[in-house]
Amino acid sequence: MTHSHLPTTEAAVTAVREVARAHNLEVTVTDDIGADQTSRRESAGAFAVADADGSLPHEAFIELGGVPAVTVQVFPEDDARITVDGVVFEDVPRDSVPAFLRSVYGGMAYVKGRFFPPGQWLVVPLPGDETYKELVPRAMLSPWLSRNFRSA
Repeated sequence: MTHSHLPTTEAAVTAVREVARAHNLEVTVTDDIGADQTSRRESAGAFAVADADGSLPHEAFIELGGVPAVTVQVFPEDDARITVDGVVFEDVPRDSVPAFLRSVYGGMAYVKGRFFPPGQWLVVPLPGDETYKELVPRAMLSPWLSRNFRSA
């Protein structure tokens, strides 16, 4: 399956809604539009609403109902922050967000633990050779994370 290009935050929100619908999940979206509203703006000056190129940056915060608890923050800079049961994945390309969510909700994501170096990682494989892996903070192993544990 190839990545579809999600040219805008709105396209990413629509794609997330489609994944949520396929898995019968509720979706709550909060939109922040304008450089004065978005969380990280390098290109706009102080108190500016539009970017230097005149465009209006659009950021969205998406909460998905169900288990695991998932939020997606889509940034105007073509990336997203996805949080799965407290485990934060920074800098996920916007185009990878739908595949990431399909992996989580489709049972492909798993927790891997190692004795040395000690730690547990949430691993989210995507089609192709793309894989995201983040350390699970100690004492943050939720029931969903525990159910999806695989020994190394």
